[in-house]
Amino acid sequence: MKVKKSIFVGGVEIGGAADISVQSMTNTDTRDVKATLDQIARLHEAGCDIVRVAVPDMEAAEALREIRRGCPIPLVADIHFDYRLALAAAEAGVDKLRINPGNIGSPDRVRAVAEACRARGIPIRVGVNSGSIEKPILAKYGTATPEAMVESALGHVRLLEEVDFTDICISMKAADVPTTIAAYRLLDEACDYPIHLGVTHAGTPRFGVLKAAAGIGGLLAMGIGNTLRVSLTADPVREIEAGRDILRAVGRLQDGPEFICCPTCGRCRVDIEGLATELEQRLAHIRKPIKIAVMGCAVNGPGEARECDIGVAGGKGEGLIFRKGEILYKKPMAELADELCRLVEEMV
Repeated sequence: MKVKKSIFVGGVEIGGAADISVQSMTNTDTRDVKATLDQIARLHEAGCDIVRVAVPDMEAAEALREIRRGCPIPLVADIHFDYRLALAAAEAGVDKLRINPGNIGSPDRVRAVAEACRARGIPIRVGVNSGSIEKPILAKYGTATPEAMVESALGHVRLLEEVDFTDICISMKAADVPTTIAAYRLLDEACDYPIHLGVTHAGTPRFGVLKAAAGIGGLLAMGIGNTLRVSLTADPVREIEAGRDILRAVGRLQDGPEFICCPTCGRCRVDIEGLATELEQRLAHIRKPIKIAVMGCAVNGPGEARECDIGVAGGKGEGLIFRKGEILYKKPMAELADELCRLVEEMV
């Protein structure tokens, strides 16, 4: 795992030894301050660490000041093409800019944005998508290859380095998982800047979450990535839920129960899906990392789940309660959920 330099987005550290932060982007009209703040509040409640808003025009840029005052988490302004919007966003007090220096104009304009950010301690995320690569680079590689994406990103970074600005984070997103993984692996080797992970245009939740889990989760398992966004065509709150679930799945977030559940087979004589779902809902408020097993029978019970902190195994009319593989006692199936919840509450 390559340790990256760290930057600070408001009070959230990205890179270094910091935890992986989860981001999302509002889909409200940024000019509608109330609607935007209402959505940000929902995102914050869901566990969002950093939130980004679109800034398509000067009216949206002017709304940033009021949004920043009411925003409980670091605020990122998403800027394309117009450097004046970047300057206005910096003046409004945002905590980070997302730009491509190469598409905001002349070197003087890049310098002006860099100096405005440096004066206020605002980092810049250089964001490259497979669909935004410059024509000369596309001509060189023939298509949006991982190598083309890295060359594009580092070219934008050099524009900032040339004006002595290095408070930088980099993202490079493709719409397919193999290209995304290959590009980020190349980038990780090529630079020490912190990396923002994502699979762009992932789609609706059903398949989009799978693509994000494969791409983002795969990279995190390799030790690559410092912050992430799951891009979904859905309520942004779903992005936060998916992002945090991905972190839990790869062992990078331990903030509640982890359920180890039997897939069931012909030996099962109880509703394990219903029991597991009920337990997940009833124990969702727990913030201590606890491994909980929900097994369908004695075959897949204490033995296969011996590493779990606590667990249940269904049976005919009654089930087993066990801890670390050791059977504690039996209970009628109708009482199993209540008994397990009671024991978990005692553990926390």
